[in-house]
Amino acid sequence: MKFSQTQAVHAGREDFAELGVHAPPLDLSTTYPIRDLDAGTASFDALVAGAAQADNPIYARLFNPTVARFERALAQLEGSSDAVAFASGMAATAACLLAARGRGSHVLAVRPLYGTNDHLLDSGLMGVPVRWIEAAAIADEVRSDTALVFIETPSNPTLDLVDIAAVVKTAGKVPVLVDSTFATPVLQQPLRQGARLVMHSATKFLGGHGDVIAGVIACDHEWGTALRQVRAVTGGLLHPLAAYLLHRSLPTLALRVERAQANAITLAQRLSTHAAVAKTFFPALGTVANAHLLGTQMTGPGTMISFDLEGGHAAAAQLMRKVKVATPAVSLGSVDTLIQHPAGLTHRVLDEATRERYAITPGLVRLSVGIEDVEDLWADLQQALPPR
Repeated sequence: MKFSQTQAVHAGREDFAELGVHAPPLDLSTTYPIRDLDAGTASFDALVAGAAQADNPIYARLFNPTVARFERALAQLEGSSDAVAFASGMAATAACLLAARGRGSHVLAVRPLYGTNDHLLDSGLMGVPVRWIEAAAIADEVRSDTALVFIETPSNPTLDLVDIAAVVKTAGKVPVLVDSTFATPVLQQPLRQGARLVMHSATKFLGGHGDVIAGVIACDHEWGTALRQVRAVTGGLLHPLAAYLLHRSLPTLALRVERAQANAITLAQRLSTHAAVAKTFFPALGTVANAHLLGTQMTGPGTMISFDLEGGHAAAAQLMRKVKVATPAVSLGSVDTLIQHPAGLTHRVLDEATRERYAITPGLVRLSVGIEDVEDLWADLQQALPPR
């Protein structure tokens, strides 16, 4: 299903005429008056049990209308029946793992993932052992007590694509969690490929302006109930101001992604022929795994580029030091271009052997392309890259 710009503009705003407003209301209340104790008790019980709403919100850890409005809007864009928002992408991942504990005894995960997700899974903190496998091995490894299959596509940082429909088929009855942060609902909608859960670090493209930390899971009502139960007791709630900013950003999501993607296509083509670059990772170049999924599973190559420099770590450090338009910083998906070094930053927690196995080399640089003029971005990279 093609992403709907009209839906992005109007999602979560269905009651505006009734409310008599044009901009989303912002509710900062931490607690709510309880005039009828019995009705309040019933609302409390419902919300603690994972209900999406109740007659009385009771307390902001249990429900906030501004957060709920963003959740409804995101669910519409992902084509899900539910969505649950959290204080960060990591809080969202942790909630999925905690909710999965009652469904099985282990998780299957496919590398590469975002480095901190990898670290969380390997740490054992969630009480669910992980088995790291290749996507092709899922059929051999899935068991009746497998709680979850966790993949990321495009992967961070090498942008390999994973065939979601194939993973879902081999996973059978085991739910599949897809980290779709790099793609956004604009370019990819995993639930339509059969996934049960879609995770976004909403800090990135959904927020889009570098001023929000958030995570969100798009899912069905069964998982939504379980995730709200986890959120209620762990306190991983999204602040309503963050939800307000996220909802405000959704109408421009496609515009931002499409402009940055056009820039990325031009930059990737030029980087791929630069003498200082050993390899450019970008789906449209056919230089990532399963690039054939471009045009079917993913409608466009996205805005992320990774490239391996001939000069290794020293060349990467020089590039980050010399850029003037791009900002040397972690994170991604903002309107401005960010550049970072996965082996030294986002994937530093992985051991060296694992980094090498998944091409996270000392010379690998990840570029999150923004919406600046593409010639300004190229001039900046040219002056910062080692000479030809």
